[in-house]
Amino acid sequence: MMQLLKNVRLAQGVVRQHLTDDPVILFLQLSRRLPSAVLPLAKRLCKLAPKNSTSAAVLFAALAAGDDADVERRLRIAADGSVEGEQARRLADVALAANLPALSDDFLTKASTAQRLKQARARRLWYDGDVSGAVEALNGSGAAGQRQRARLAAEAAILTDASPSLERRPYEPVPGRILHLLTNSLPHTASGYAQRSHSTLLAQQEAGWDVLAVTRMGYPVQVGKLLAKSTDTVDGIRYQRLLPGTMTQSIDARLQQQAEELLAVALDFKPSVLHTTTHYVNGLVVRAVAQALGIPWVYEVRGQLADTWASTRGPEARSSEKYRMFQHREAEVMQHADLVLTLGTAMKANIIAAGVPESKVLIAPNAVGGDFLTEPLDKASARRELSLAEDGQFIGTVSSLVPYEGIEDLMAAFALLAADMPQLRLLIVGAGSSMPSLQIQAQRSGFINRIIFTGRVPRSQAALYHQALDVFVVPRKDLEVTRSVTPLKPVEAMACARPVVASDLPALAEIVEDGVTGLLAEAGDPVSIATAIRKLLSETQLAAKFGAAGRERVLQERTWAANAVALARELEMLGVTNR
Repeated sequence: MMQLLKNVRLAQGVVRQHLTDDPVILFLQLSRRLPSAVLPLAKRLCKLAPKNSTSAAVLFAALAAGDDADVERRLRIAADGSVEGEQARRLADVALAANLPALSDDFLTKASTAQRLKQARARRLWYDGDVSGAVEALNGSGAAGQRQRARLAAEAAILTDASPSLERRPYEPVPGRILHLLTNSLPHTASGYAQRSHSTLLAQQEAGWDVLAVTRMGYPVQVGKLLAKSTDTVDGIRYQRLLPGTMTQSIDARLQQQAEELLAVALDFKPSVLHTTTHYVNGLVVRAVAQALGIPWVYEVRGQLADTWASTRGPEARSSEKYRMFQHREAEVMQHADLVLTLGTAMKANIIAAGVPESKVLIAPNAVGGDFLTEPLDKASARRELSLAEDGQFIGTVSSLVPYEGIEDLMAAFALLAADMPQLRLLIVGAGSSMPSLQIQAQRSGFINRIIFTGRVPRSQAALYHQALDVFVVPRKDLEVTRSVTPLKPVEAMACARPVVASDLPALAEIVEDGVTGLLAEAGDPVSIATAIRKLLSETQLAAKFGAAGRERVLQERTWAANAVALARELEMLGVTNR
C-alpha cells in the first residue's frame, strides 16, 4: 500500500509538470498508453465531426487516431481562417505536436495577443533544437513560464556540462557482481531495448555472474504503471525500481537524486563493475557512482539518439545547437567509460570518430538465445499454434511501429503484390506511435481483410511469429540513425531460418548478405521492396536456401552466450572477474 501511495504521488508530479510544459504532448502520451480506451472514441469523434471543424476536441481526436492527413487538412482550414489570440496559440501547439512546424509558425504569427505566447514560442524553438533561444524566449514570462524556463535551463545545463557529483566512499566490491542501469525493462516494456537487456542479463547469469538490473528513477510509474512494485523478477533476473515518492523537478537535480539512489543500491549489492546503456544521461549517473566507488564502468552504445531525434525534423536538425550539444555529451561519456560496447561495425566507426580509442570499443552484436536456438517449426505448424490460416503466403515484420521503421513502405509494397497474389497476407507484429496511421493506411488500401495487426505479443510467442512468415521484411527509411544502428528482429528472423528482405543500408547489410541470406532493396521504394519479396515468394527453393544460410550464420556468430564470453574477456583485462 505504501508503494502504491508513493507511485500515485510520483504520477501526479509527472502530470503536473507536463500540464505546465506541454499539455498537447501529455494528451498524446496518455492516448498512446491507453489505446483501447482512447482510440475508438477518437475515431468515432473524427467520423461524426463536420469536415471543416477545427475545434480543439476534434484536432486532439485526429491526433490520437493517427490520421495525419486529417490533422493537416483541418489545421490548414484554420490557418486560412481568422483565428487569433489564444485559439491561434493552441493551434500552434497542435501543429507542432503533429510535426508541422511551418503551420505552427503561421499560427504563432496570428497569436500575438495570446497570454501564453512566450511558452508556445519557446516550445517551437526547442523543437528546432535552438536550446539557447528557447530559454531566452521565456524571459519576462509569468509564473508558469518561469517554471518552464527553469526546466529548459536545466536541460541546457545537462546538455552542456552539468553532471551528478558524489563523494568517494570506502568500498570493497564482491567479485563477479555486475550492476546494470537501464532506461526500461521487462515486464513493463517489451521493446527491442528491453529484450536485449534481458538476454544480456540471462547470458551473464548463465556464465556465472551475479547480476542486478536497476531502472531509471521513476520508471515504470512514469509510463503509466501505477501498480508497479519496487522489484520484479523475470526468468530469475531481478529488476529493482527507483520509485521515490517525489522527484525533483529539474533534470539536473533529478540526475543527482538518481545518482544518490543508485549509489545506495550499489553499496548494498557491492558490484565489481557497473554497466549502462545509451543515452548519455545514464552514463553521467553511472560515471558518478563508479567514481565514488572506485570501480570500472561499461557504456553500451545501442543507438544514436541524437540522430533518432533529428530523423523526425529533417536534415537541418543535424546542424542545430541541440544536436551538436547532444553529440558532444555522448562523446564525453564514451571517452570516460572504461569499456564501450556497440552493435556493429558502422556504429564502431562512429564511436572511434568521436575520439574513443579503438582498443576500448567492443562489438557485441544483436544476437539470439532461448527459443531461437531450437530447431524452428515449419510455417504451417507455427501458424496453427497462432491460430493463423495455414494455407497461402505470409509476409511481414516484427517491430516497434515508429516512423523510421518504414512500415508504411512495406504496406505499400504489399498492396502492389496483393492485386495478383490473392493468397498473400501481411502480418504486422508490434505496437508503437505509428500504429493508428498504419491502420488507416490499411483501411484505405483495399486489402484490409488480408492485413493483420497483432499489437504487442507475449515474448513466448515471438519466435512463432517469425516462423509463421514466408519472408521477413525490414523496410527501414534511409536516415542517419538507420544507416548506423543494427536492429535485433532480422537476426531473430534469420535464426528462425526465414529469408529476409531489408533496406539497402550499411547497418542492415552487416546482418543480411545480399544473395546469401536474403535480398536488399532500395530504402523508401515500395516497388523495389515488392520486387524482392516477389522473387523470394516465387522461388521457394532459393528462399529456403537463404533461410538455412541465415540460421547457420546466426548460430555461429550471433548468440548472447558468445557476447557474454567476449565481454568477460574484456572485463578481465580491467581486473574484473566472476571468480
